[in-house]
Amino acid sequence: MTRETRELKPVDGKTLGYYCCGPTVYGPTHVGNFRTFVLQDVLRRVLEVGGTRTKHVRNVTDVDDKTIRDSQSAGESLEEFTQRWTARFHEDCAKLNCLKPHVEPTAVGHIPEQITMTEALIEKGHAYPSEDGSVYFKISSFREYGKLARLDQQDLELGRTQNQRANADEYEKDSVSDFVLWKGRRPEDGDNYWESPWGEGRPGWHLECSAMSYKYLGETFDLHSGGEDLKFPHHENEIAQSRCACGGEFARNWFHPRFLLVDGEKMSKSLNNLYTLKDLAQDPGATPMEVRYLLISAHHQKQLNFTFDGLHSAREALAKLARAGKELARAAGKAGVEPPAYRELCKGVEPGVFAPALEALNDDLNTAEALGQLFKGTRAAMEGDPLVNWVGFHAVLAALGLILPDLERPQAPPEVVDLAEKRQEARAARDWAAADAARDSLKVLGWTVKDGQDGYELEPL
Repeated sequence: MTRETRELKPVDGKTLGYYCCGPTVYGPTHVGNFRTFVLQDVLRRVLEVGGTRTKHVRNVTDVDDKTIRDSQSAGESLEEFTQRWTARFHEDCAKLNCLKPHVEPTAVGHIPEQITMTEALIEKGHAYPSEDGSVYFKISSFREYGKLARLDQQDLELGRTQNQRANADEYEKDSVSDFVLWKGRRPEDGDNYWESPWGEGRPGWHLECSAMSYKYLGETFDLHSGGEDLKFPHHENEIAQSRCACGGEFARNWFHPRFLLVDGEKMSKSLNNLYTLKDLAQDPGATPMEVRYLLISAHHQKQLNFTFDGLHSAREALAKLARAGKELARAAGKAGVEPPAYRELCKGVEPGVFAPALEALNDDLNTAEALGQLFKGTRAAMEGDPLVNWVGFHAVLAALGLILPDLERPQAPPEVVDLAEKRQEARAARDWAAADAARDSLKVLGWTVKDGQDGYELEPL
C-alpha cells in the first residue's frame, strides 16, 4: 500500500497469517503463473526456516465465467471439470516441491460465507441489489478505493459519477465501476447456480477471497499475495469488500511477484508460448527442479526472461550444487546420509559459511543474491566446522525449495515422461485400462513408475 519494505511479523505474535490467491482451475497452470506460486512458496519457507510459524491459506477458484464456459464446452459437470484440473495443479505443485497450504478452500465450498458477507455489505450501505438479481458493491461508499493500485483520482470520481457497473468477473484495467458481488442467474450459467436472498445465482470472482480470508485468518492478517496483475481490480476489490463488511485492517502487507517474459516476449496464446511443466518435460526435456531454479533466479521485483538456454544453465547449476553437496557430506562424515528433514531445519540451525545466503533471502527475498551466496559458500565450505556447514547448506536448499539431482541416477527421456504423464491423467480420470496400458508401455521402454501421495517417481528397471 505504501511501497515501503517492512519486516514481516505475526500480528498476534505467534503465527503469521498468509493468504495467497490460488489458481482458477479451467486448464493446466503455465510457468508464468507458477513463478508467482513458487516465489510464494520460497517466502513461506524462508519464514519457517527462520523460526516463524505460518498459517498459509490458498484458495481454489472453481466457479467463475471461465470454469463455467469451459466445463460446458468439455461436456462435463462443473465439479468433474474443476476437480480434474485441480488434481493436475496439485501434481505440478508437488513436482515443483511447493509446500501444501495449511488450508485450501474452494469457492463452491464457501457459498454460504459469500452470501453472508454480501448481506452484511447491503445492510451497511456498501452494496445494492439490481433489477436482474445481481448485487453490486458501491465504490463511492469506500473513499479509500484505489489506494493499492494508485488509481487516478479523476478516473475514480468519473466512475462514481457515471455509476458504471462491471458484471464480468474480469474486466478492463481502466474500468472504474461498481463491481458485482453476486451474479443473478443467466442462461449461459446452465445448472451452475445457488439459492440466495436475491434469487438464484452465483458469487462474483472477487468475493470468494474476502469471505475465505476472513473465515480462516480473521479481519486483520499479516500478508496477502498474488501476481502483479491482481492489484487491480481483484485485490482492490477485496480490500473494499473486507474492510466494509468486517472492519479491521485486512492485509497488513502485500507481496506481488512480477510476471515473466518468454524469450523476451509477453506470454500469450497467439505466440504459443504458454508453457506448462508437461510441455517443458517433452521439449527441451527439463525437470521440474530446473524449472523451479530458473523461476527463482531473478529478484521477485524484476521481470524474468524465461528461455531454454536458461533451463540448460539451471541444469548445470543444479549439477554443480549436487557435486558440492557430495564433497561437503564426505567432509562432514555424512556421505550417503539423508540431509536433515525440513521440519528439523525449521527448529533453528547454525548456517556456518552459508549465513550470507540466508541473510540475502531475509533481505526482501533476494533469491538471485542468495543463489550467488550459496555457490560462494560451497567454495568456502571446507573452512570452519564441516558438519555445521553441511547443515547450513541444506538449510539454504530447504529455504529455496531445491532438491538436488542424483548424478548417478539416469534422467528419464521425454517420451518416458510423456507416457508417465498420460498414465497420471488416465488415473485422474479413473480410466484404469488406459493407465495399465501406459504402465506396460513404460516397462517396454525400461522404466517403472512408483506412485506416492504427492505424485509419482520414474525409476529405470
